[in-house]
Amino acid sequence: MELLKEYLKQFYHVFFFVFVFLREISSKNLIRICFIKELPGQKARRPLLACTFSRKNDKLPLTPKRATESLPSLYKRFLISTIITLRTSLLAYNFNNPKRKKETNKMVYALSEKHRHLVEGLLAETDPEVDNIIKAEVERQKHSIVLIASENFTTKAVFDALGTPMCNKYSEGYPGARYYGGNEQIDKMEILCQNRALAAFNVTADKWGVNVQTLSGSPANLQVYQAIMKPHERLMGLDLPHGGHLSHGYQTDSRKISAVSTYFETMPYRVNLETGLIDYEMLEKTAVLYRPKVLVAGTSAYCRLIDYKRMREIADKVGAYLVVDMAHISGLVASGVIPSPFEYADIVTTTTHKSLRGPRGAMIFFRRGVRSINPKTGQEILYDLENPINFSVFPGHQGGPHNHTIAALATALKQAATPEFRQYQEQVLKNAKVLETEFLNKGYNLVSDGTDSHMVLVSLKDKQIDGARVETICERVNIALNKNSIPGDKSALVPGGVRIGAPAMTSRGLGEEDFKKIVSYIDFAVNYAKEVQANLPKDANKLKDFKNKVLHGEDEKLDAIKAEISQWVGEFPLSV
Repeated sequence: MELLKEYLKQFYHVFFFVFVFLREISSKNLIRICFIKELPGQKARRPLLACTFSRKNDKLPLTPKRATESLPSLYKRFLISTIITLRTSLLAYNFNNPKRKKETNKMVYALSEKHRHLVEGLLAETDPEVDNIIKAEVERQKHSIVLIASENFTTKAVFDALGTPMCNKYSEGYPGARYYGGNEQIDKMEILCQNRALAAFNVTADKWGVNVQTLSGSPANLQVYQAIMKPHERLMGLDLPHGGHLSHGYQTDSRKISAVSTYFETMPYRVNLETGLIDYEMLEKTAVLYRPKVLVAGTSAYCRLIDYKRMREIADKVGAYLVVDMAHISGLVASGVIPSPFEYADIVTTTTHKSLRGPRGAMIFFRRGVRSINPKTGQEILYDLENPINFSVFPGHQGGPHNHTIAALATALKQAATPEFRQYQEQVLKNAKVLETEFLNKGYNLVSDGTDSHMVLVSLKDKQIDGARVETICERVNIALNKNSIPGDKSALVPGGVRIGAPAMTSRGLGEEDFKKIVSYIDFAVNYAKEVQANLPKDANKLKDFKNKVLHGEDEKLDAIKAEISQWVGEFPLSV
């Protein structure tokens, strides 16, 4: 205790001496001293110990050198030491004071509260008009029979991943080679998605790679063609009216419809009109004459399985790349309920939102390793697909990828590798078989006489009605399907068939008995369409007149069917 008193006494003497000394030189107009100072722009809750030194009539803070430049050397050394000691002590005090920290680090929102509500408010609060449209669409989906073969209902987990701040990040380039900073988590997500894609389709990274940045199916196909073909090189794909897709090079006799047919030379192959099956013999003969650089094995409205082995043989015979577009059937392939194209293809493209039941997106799979052996030298010829395809996607056709979609796709691919997903796909095939059986029992003709996949293509030619009018009646009663060209059609706007798919309603839990009921509703729509068309006046019986009558006129029978369907389907769950 005595020692403490002695220390305090010595401290008092030193402090008193310093104070008297500073007051003395201050009285000689050398410096001005302020021991108590409030923080600028703040009202101090209590006096804060502080000390500043400045010249008289000079508002600039004094450094030790400026404060003592006119003093004798003895005073100068003493005062410099004193100033530095005081400043160091006071700065340390203020820095280590937790209350001081709390006050200086307080967040100040620079924008208005209205702006903050704009960025943090719920959609219903900030844009009720858009919110109401979305809610109406949810109601439509919940109370409709959705049979469009290219549609599905994705899962809640996919929605959760899709609507995340992953969409805030720009990430041009590929993992480990981005053009922007801050992509550590983006890289992890893309690599995870790629690994899950390979695992979902039971292929390994030594033989296959995958690009998950491509935005959708048609762009993916164009990106592939551009990577492996020069302008005006040749491509063969299934003709659109025979079940192919626009992105496989569709053109008519008078017009190039697809951009693919504009940039490249395209030749269609077709189905046998009697059987509805791909005519592989004619395809081979045409390929030998045409010598395409790319042979596309893919469909949009073809209900049978493709013979990939035969396609591989034809491609090898003419030295072509075999590109498989499995957009419609990728979910079935992933679950193993139909044969996989990966054993035979050089490149595989797919969308991710159809039978795969993911977000709207696409993937491009490409071969790695040995492509062939030189027969003369025995030297291995390696695939050179990875770099050209990746470069074609970015920077060739796209900028930054949609990272929220990649995240959601990673989730969907994890789901696709589960036993539950396989069970779902097995049920899809069962329900599609019910469609086949029930339509045949009711006297309808099916293209290729049935299905091996997730959909049926119903011919209406012998029913004296077209697909466009049947589609209109179905829409009126909450059934969503699509008119579709069938082999021999000349018009895509008023085609002779309708395409009906099972994936969407199977996702909601409908089984075989439910699909029997669905066929009955469609049969009603066909017969009612014929009745409406027959009652139209001869001078107003075109498709637009038919639509105006059905969609805008009053009809108690259609209203009753719509109410019945709405109530029935509304009982099944919809993941939103």
